Amino acid sequence: MLGLRRLNLDAIWLELLPGTDDVLADQSKIRNFQRQLRAHGSAGRYCLLYQKPAADTHDLDSLQCIGISKRELLERLSGPNVLLNLAYSIHPPLLLKFERRIFCDLDPSEIFYWMTKMEVGQSYHHEFWTIGLNVHGGDCRLPKNATVSLSEARGATSLTRQNLASHPPSPSFGVASREAATGPLQWKTFYPLVDTKLFRPQSRPRSPKFTTVGQWYWGGAVEVAGEFPDLSKRFAFEPYLRLPARVPEARFELAMNIAADDPEGERLRRLGWQIADPHSVARTPGTYRRYLASALAEFTAIKGVDVAWRTGWVSDRAAAFLALGRPVITEDTGAQRYLPVGNGFCFVRSVAEAETAVREVLQDWSRLSKQARHCAAEVFDSVRNLRIILAL
Repeated sequence: MLGLRRLNLDAIWLELLPGTDDVLADQSKIRNFQRQLRAHGSAGRYCLLYQKPAADTHDLDSLQCIGISKRELLERLSGPNVLLNLAYSIHPPLLLKFERRIFCDLDPSEIFYWMTKMEVGQSYHHEFWTIGLNVHGGDCRLPKNATVSLSEARGATSLTRQNLASHPPSPSFGVASREAATGPLQWKTFYPLVDTKLFRPQSRPRSPKFTTVGQWYWGGAVEVAGEFPDLSKRFAFEPYLRLPARVPEARFELAMNIAADDPEGERLRRLGWQIADPHSVARTPGTYRRYLASALAEFTAIKGVDVAWRTGWVSDRAAAFLALGRPVITEDTGAQRYLPVGNGFCFVRSVAEAETAVREVLQDWSRLSKQARHCAAEVFDSVRNLRIILAL
């Protein structure tokens, strides 16, 4: 939204909230959503669709519009408009009212796999963009035989975060039909977005902390050679758990969903890892930025399928670290070739390489910090990527 505003586009945030039996909890979520948008200058620039009872089909007649009115939303839909769909949470028939529908994939390994198994929006969009930077690479093993079938949606997901930009389609796009064209999906790539005006470089923190935020336990699933590998951070971090013992002068922390009474927390603490509550450190956009800025750098492992399939995936969290001037130590998914030299990343494949990278950050933080910020501004900035996606 901040990038769209910097581009002087008339944009609103479109969000779906499925209602629950706890009306008070629903109202609390709505107030918090409104409060956060006000804090970032988007009061009056959103439409929250409240659906009670929740359903897989989204008819505007059955949805309550909070923010802009239903009439104003319909007025916007009657003119040139673009939907940047970040998670396919809005379904037909409402989805089909948008003139130009752009599917933006943020998790290529799972999205590409499940698109070969069921309808997750591919039949109802005109353009397909992914942060899988290596999707067209010769070594990429992503399943890419998904086609647009125009079939009735089945097994639709209920993820969140939508952006609607009221902007004329590019001249080459032509007049949008009710449905997308049939045939294999033609994926284009973009970089994860970070707004470099909001995420600004910060001075070096006092603590030599390396951290990340994520899901220690994860229930996602893709099939690889007849098996469903563990996609959790718990599994991905296993080869690196001795890192604190190898670099005792550094501090290692994980902001992960590990309950206080979970034996896994005690195991990690014995190995030298500190545990933070992700719900606290990422409670608001502001606390999230402050938490990332409190670290010297990010250290994280990536779910194995992204590494094995060479998807080219890079997280938007990494982009945020870079924008703050924090280097990122992580595994390479095939993305390295799409980044400039001196990009603030340290790509590793083993705990020994991770140790070397951590020591490099400790000794040469200033240089790596400048590289990180420069890469964020030149590669990951929201305005730069929105210009490409919207053909501006």
